[in-house]
Amino acid sequence: MLGYILVICIIVFLISSLYSYFNTGADRSKILHTELQKETIYTPTISWKKDGNEGRKISEQTLNEIENDYLNAWYVQHIAYKTNTKTGIDDYFTKNARKNIFAFIDENKKEKTTIESTTLQHNLDLLFFSEDGQLAVLEDKNVLEYKQVFKNDQLILETTENSDYKFILLLEDGFWRIRHKIKQSSKPYNFTPIPINVDSLNIKGINYYPQKTPWDMFGNSFEIETITNDFKIIKNSGLNSVRIFVPYEDFGKATVNDNKLNKLKLVLDSAEKEGLKVVLTLFDFYGNYDVLDWTLTYKHATTIVSTFKNHPAILAWDLKNEPNLDFDSRGKETVIAWLENLIILIKSVDENHPITIGWSNIESATILKDKVDFVSFHYYEDLKDFEKSYQSLKNNIPNKPLVLQEFGVSSYSGFWKPFGLSEKQQASFHQEIQKVLTKNKISFMSWTLYDFEEVPKEVVGKLPWRSNPQKSFGFISSEGIKKPAFKHITH
Repeated sequence: MLGYILVICIIVFLISSLYSYFNTGADRSKILHTELQKETIYTPTISWKKDGNEGRKISEQTLNEIENDYLNAWYVQHIAYKTNTKTGIDDYFTKNARKNIFAFIDENKKEKTTIESTTLQHNLDLLFFSEDGQLAVLEDKNVLEYKQVFKNDQLILETTENSDYKFILLLEDGFWRIRHKIKQSSKPYNFTPIPINVDSLNIKGINYYPQKTPWDMFGNSFEIETITNDFKIIKNSGLNSVRIFVPYEDFGKATVNDNKLNKLKLVLDSAEKEGLKVVLTLFDFYGNYDVLDWTLTYKHATTIVSTFKNHPAILAWDLKNEPNLDFDSRGKETVIAWLENLIILIKSVDENHPITIGWSNIESATILKDKVDFVSFHYYEDLKDFEKSYQSLKNNIPNKPLVLQEFGVSSYSGFWKPFGLSEKQQASFHQEIQKVLTKNKISFMSWTLYDFEEVPKEVVGKLPWRSNPQKSFGFISSEGIKKPAFKHITH
């Protein structure tokens, strides 16, 4: 009898739960995964003009649903024009609107033309919302659009535009679908950054990773005490700044992890306490640059820059470490366009701190020289050619500071590189290059404080003749002993 009563109670509970669920209604955004899609796939900056609208008053929930479906419509259209396929168009455009899109896709397919595009900023205004709640009229002004047009897989057009649109959306089958799309105007986007005075730039610094956690500074083994002790060593050596790196995926991509931000704050606080300035390099271990990925990377950058733009330890934002190494695999035009638009974004968030880019060599350092506040380059070539190469770059860029952002030599001379340099020869290299830096008043950041026991394969691969020399660039051995080069860490 008790068992029978228990079964009846369970059945009644399940029935009442189902009734309650269907009576209140499911969350459509969760059913359709639109919330997830917006968060992880496409995240342009959105602002709404809050001045009321004609027709029925609209709830915040309905406005959010319109925004989600509106952005999803943009996203599936970007995909459609990139791939010349029609997947997803039915969900976000009405039958009449689909005709023009499908005709455009068919024509592009015929002409072997594809379009890679994204929008980075939308400024929405709800003009009208019908009494029956089935129709909405939107205006979207100064939409920041980036496009690449390819014909036969060759880039034939690249443009960044500001455009004004008007849309009519209908509610059909639970989706807000675009019924009409009218492009009212369009003009090339021109951005002239406000220059930041960096005449007093005097960087005497070093690239920094903790000895035990190279390229994983903010991971599970994070120890602020270790970092603070290292900062004391750096400061006492006569240096005034450090360059540290923010790994894109480790920090959560578009949705930046609060725990990582807290760790970064501890590092910046420690640097400030020890009297060091920080050049913060963004997007370490990132190399995609796909146009449809831009909104995610820019949201990542916005979060970090807006969080720390007022921190007194910040000296400058370094957009990307050695992006020119990705030119061949990702396309030079795409990488440069990603950087140029990233400059615009960061300048819009932080007007006070200078921006630079860590080019891997002197030859690439002139790229975007008019957009950055100071020019950074790395040098791992023959020391005897350095001063001549530097003077040539200075002649090309006479009005901006130049920073030697990475340099050094490895003291590894083991089995995989039997004719490598000794620790004594490493010290001689630093002694000689410091003479050149002093003579020409060149700001510098050497590579790096420590030798490392392990180097992740993502850095230089798994081949031992590449990874082993990378372990021995430091001024301090992996056992914590100062190498002969340490006395030439600065001049």
